[in-house]
Amino acid sequence: MRITRRVATASLMALALAAPAFAAGPAFADEKPTVLLSVPGMNFMFFVHMMKALKAEAANQGFVFIEGDGQNSAPKQTADVEAALTKGAKGIVISPIDVNAMAPALQEAVDAKTPVVTIDRRVPSVTGILAHVGADNVKGGEAQGNLVLKMFPNGATIANIQGQSGSSPAIDRNQGLHNVIDKAGDKYKIVFEQPAQFDRAKGLSVTESMLAGMATPPQVIVAANDDMALGVLEAVKARNLKGIAILGFDASPEALAKVRDGEMTATIEQFPGKQSSTAVQILAEYLKSGKKPAQQVTLLTPEAITKDNIKDAERLDELK
Repeated sequence: MRITRRVATASLMALALAAPAFAAGPAFADEKPTVLLSVPGMNFMFFVHMMKALKAEAANQGFVFIEGDGQNSAPKQTADVEAALTKGAKGIVISPIDVNAMAPALQEAVDAKTPVVTIDRRVPSVTGILAHVGADNVKGGEAQGNLVLKMFPNGATIANIQGQSGSSPAIDRNQGLHNVIDKAGDKYKIVFEQPAQFDRAKGLSVTESMLAGMATPPQVIVAANDDMALGVLEAVKARNLKGIAILGFDASPEALAKVRDGEMTATIEQFPGKQSSTAVQILAEYLKSGKKPAQQVTLLTPEAITKDNIKDAERLDELK
């Protein structure tokens, strides 16, 4: 009996040694791997919503997560990434504040074999990113431009309040708007362009300065996000100007309420909650099975939201 037990034990050990290693991601052995979830700044309601969706899906996937608030500072977000790596984070899902400034930290993570999934903002200079999930911001800017053409078939003067210099959404949305307006003929003219850093107060001040320097206000003011559009709205209302079409981007609850009530003309829905949950799912699949996504870049198509189709907005249930 004793011999039989020894033989059985030896056989089990031999089987264990002979068994091939499971082709899994680096965190498969961890019951609850820790991951970093990072957004540019929780002072923007867009990123608050995104973080909420990130955390919900991370909890659903069984992750322990570190919540990273970049505080609108590339050095702060860089420090968050480096701290997460020091703590042994097994993966990172991040919306980088600046595509250039964040590249070194993300390359460091990739080189350390820590999978990185970017959301909303791509960092194309970093090699080895596991995946990117975002909105097609060029198409979002084109949706703004096409709406201008639809609303003003006989032409229009347009002010373009741009986003944060250096961020990929700002670059792409601006490109998309120009793709449409520049090809639409001389009757459509962009008469003013200036960045306002995706910030409401800056959107207000830039618009006030613009209106003060114009004999005739533009017929349309296009903003690269809703915070700036709401600042634009304040400036327009302060001058008691009527009939100016104001277009935002992000479909935030506050902007949706203004669209519903007729104070803003439209906003662009880019489905940030879906972006976030999809990104976490991609990371989870890789950490559990080592499987990379079929396509490295997944882009959702944004949709223009007006009073007529407000039911399509992702955050409609947050309206008051």
